Amino acid sequence: MTIEMTIVLVVTLAMLVGLLFEVARPDMVVFTALTVLLLLGILTPQEALKGFSNEGMLTIALLFVVAGAVKKSGIIDRLMKKWLENTRSMSGITGKFFAPLSVFSAFLNNTPIVVTFTPVLRRWCQEKGIAPSKLLIPLSYITILGGTITLMGTSTNLVVHGMLKEFGYEGFSFFQLAVVGIPITIVGLIYLTTIAPRILPAYKTFQDKMKDDTREYIAELTVMNDFPHINQSVKKAGLRDLKGLFLIEIIRNNEIVSPVEPGTVIRTGDRLIFTGLISTIADLEKVKGLQLETGTHLKLEDLKNGNGETQLIEAVVSHQSSLLSKSIKQSQFRSKFDAGVIAVHRNNERINSKIGDIILKPGDTLLLLTGSDFIEKNRLSNDFYVISSLDTPKELNEDPKQGWFSIILLITMVMLVATGILSMFKAMLLAVLILLLSNIVNPDEAKGYIQFHVLLLIASAIGVGTAITKTGLAELAAEQALNLAQPLGMIAVILFVYLLTNIFTELITNAAAAVLMLPIGIEMASQLNIDPMAFAVTIAIAASASFITPIGYQTNLIVYGPGGYKFSDYIKVGLPLSIMVMIVTTTIVNFIWI
Repeated sequence: MTIEMTIVLVVTLAMLVGLLFEVARPDMVVFTALTVLLLLGILTPQEALKGFSNEGMLTIALLFVVAGAVKKSGIIDRLMKKWLENTRSMSGITGKFFAPLSVFSAFLNNTPIVVTFTPVLRRWCQEKGIAPSKLLIPLSYITILGGTITLMGTSTNLVVHGMLKEFGYEGFSFFQLAVVGIPITIVGLIYLTTIAPRILPAYKTFQDKMKDDTREYIAELTVMNDFPHINQSVKKAGLRDLKGLFLIEIIRNNEIVSPVEPGTVIRTGDRLIFTGLISTIADLEKVKGLQLETGTHLKLEDLKNGNGETQLIEAVVSHQSSLLSKSIKQSQFRSKFDAGVIAVHRNNERINSKIGDIILKPGDTLLLLTGSDFIEKNRLSNDFYVISSLDTPKELNEDPKQGWFSIILLITMVMLVATGILSMFKAMLLAVLILLLSNIVNPDEAKGYIQFHVLLLIASAIGVGTAITKTGLAELAAEQALNLAQPLGMIAVILFVYLLTNIFTELITNAAAAVLMLPIGIEMASQLNIDPMAFAVTIAIAASASFITPIGYQTNLIVYGPGGYKFSDYIKVGLPLSIMVMIVTTTIVNFIWI
């Protein structure tokens, strides 16, 4: 092993460890690895920047805009909601909801699909008396499986397609992956609607827990006549920075003052509503003139005022959120969003810590007290995956003509790609141009739809993959893998590549797993003198098939908090599905491409 190969191996392993232990956002970890390889002279600037001009990566950027335009129309949302309303039981979910959803996932990014339908499906479950935890993991898995059917179904497919073109191959045709994607989707649908609901637990949701145990989350104190700070501001009264407690609102003469500003004046008879470490409320009881209402009948819904100016919101923190790696207090959450954090849940458990000191992670579920326009202001925000009201959300008034135009445009582009008239990149570029010229999407909206953290991750990972190939590390890894698996036959070689890719995608991210494994797969195909498409298809499917952990794929993390899941729930229901998908994939690949 040469010095350059050793350096690349050490940097790559350090990158994998950084991704595994979440030392920073995935895109920053991979970008750091790329920067180190550039500074050490392993990569030239041209090689390091290769990923930023990769056709697959740029196509993904354009797809974000097209998918955003379709989602903005709300037509698919309304159609699926209507179908759900007419569905009476769990058995009806398969044909009326999950099967159509798998088709939509083949042509639209699965992340916005899951973001949109998580609150919709959960509300349906609550109306029918069904635990949402029975259906939210299947929602994520169905969209993942549907995404494997077409070239545009998931970013992973486009990443592998772009890298194949970098290696001098043609890449995937539009429906090439459907040979594997359709069978595994059918198998998955059957499993997820028959066996999986029996395995999945019936958990109470975050909202239900809070409604049942309101007193664990909020406390009420009344301002008496002898309170020394009457007619003084909240800040002067010392109620702004309390140990473990947060003043979320004041009830005054049956009216609610929220959010509570530092200059809000305290008056006799005010009911002060606190959240946080309620166990520390005894400290406040010692303050003269504050009386703890131990017999209060205050409920969670009572925090909202009657005129609709405040509401209770549940929000799931995203991978690209600006809130990550900082405490709630450091992020200035209250002033940034005009909202107060009542509680934070992680891994189905409430974090018993001072609200202001909690350092947020992707997938954390927040219960917020917000203004009436919070959802409208933040529905396109990169800070949250899911934002849902505890009340029935208001329907957004979108122009149906623009919605149908967006859908017809998408269908037209798909047909042009499928018939070979245009490449995927050219079709999506044309689609975005038409959307901008017709003002269906304006430049600011287009910018908001693009998930730049995903693009940075993919582009950086391609640069790291270039270093692995350039130094000969990919060739060495391919030789070692073949020495281990080849004596057992070609099916064992395909199985080995699938397993290794799938392990990477469960522990790090799907895009990084695909980029790291494809150079090795290409080298293995070269040494075996077989069609490299066998390994490309295997790697694309295995990188997407993340079912065993909530961290391997974005959609799994999106339903983590809203479903009230534990990490082990993904293993229980995901491991059998992962095995089934692996068997079907390796069998078909071995039969068609070997």
